Amino acid sequence: MTSNNSDRAPSPEPRALVYPGLPIEKCLIIAEVGLAHDGSLGLAHAFIDEIARHGADAVKFQTHIAEGESTPAEPFRVKFSRQDATRYEYWKRLEFTEAQWQGLADHAAEKGLLFLSSPFSREAVDLLSRVGMKMWKIASGEIGNLPLLDAMIATGRPILLSSGMSDMVEMDKAVDRVKRAGLPLAVLQCTTAYPCPPERIGLNMIPFFRERYGCSVGLSDHSGTIYPSIAAVTLGAQVIEVHVTMSRGMFGPDVPASVTMQELKALVDGVRFVERMHANPVDKNAMAVAMAPLRAIFTKSLVAAAPIAAGTTLTEAHLAGKKPGTGVPAERLSDFVGRVLRRSLARDEQIRLDDVGI
Repeated sequence: MTSNNSDRAPSPEPRALVYPGLPIEKCLIIAEVGLAHDGSLGLAHAFIDEIARHGADAVKFQTHIAEGESTPAEPFRVKFSRQDATRYEYWKRLEFTEAQWQGLADHAAEKGLLFLSSPFSREAVDLLSRVGMKMWKIASGEIGNLPLLDAMIATGRPILLSSGMSDMVEMDKAVDRVKRAGLPLAVLQCTTAYPCPPERIGLNMIPFFRERYGCSVGLSDHSGTIYPSIAAVTLGAQVIEVHVTMSRGMFGPDVPASVTMQELKALVDGVRFVERMHANPVDKNAMAVAMAPLRAIFTKSLVAAAPIAAGTTLTEAHLAGKKPGTGVPAERLSDFVGRVLRRSLARDEQIRLDDVGI
């Protein structure tokens, strides 16, 4: 991949991404509801309960205000709705009032979740600002929407940039804009495909973005599995985002790209497992010392393969390696070959060094 570094003006280094209410050493795990609630406020609240119960750190929605972002001419990405003639009508049907968004944000806070919702218009930014959004997640298709980006930057809150539909020129412009404002930043690798096949996940972009931008990095995954996210954390991803569904039988275009709540729990457990591994590097020599009692059980000692009389000149056939490893290590067999045995040994009796004058 080519670099555009030479074309980019210098910009301030971004501050470290700090997640409100979360320790910085944790990977931020975002469960994306998106529009899976299908306009049901009750279902949206149920998602909050389930996401909290299954261990994620944040819940994320999408805030669409039809009049602020769309026209009746907008086509469906996938014609899935039997009740909405246009995409505009779909956005309209899924709108919540400001009071309802406030209720969702308050519910998330009660459950210990960071509340997020991607805005798709200036009106949505203003609404979510009043609701109390602590961090902005900018959707893939909005990276090049600089007025919208500037509106979020103006709030002074941390920024998550998803790279799904952007080339490097567009990403560079957006990142520079956030850096110039001095805001905490994370850049997320994302491939806009629902579901995304493994060949297009792009884990290689995680270290690439870290080196290029010098900021926190992560993965916004649409594979419908937990594997890319866990792999991303092994590469140092600090933010993970996955779509979630209550059931694979639910309605909506994002279900094939979503994980179930049970899979979300497995993902959370996997990420925390990886974090513990990273936080505890192993000293192999120190580990070997600690394993000494186990070595005595699992390793082997030299023993008589059959009864051996004193005065016998030993050959390899006279000796065998057998557990436990409490005697002369089996790898010292060659030290005994050709030596004269000083005492008789019974079958399976361990041979000692002084039995042959060593």
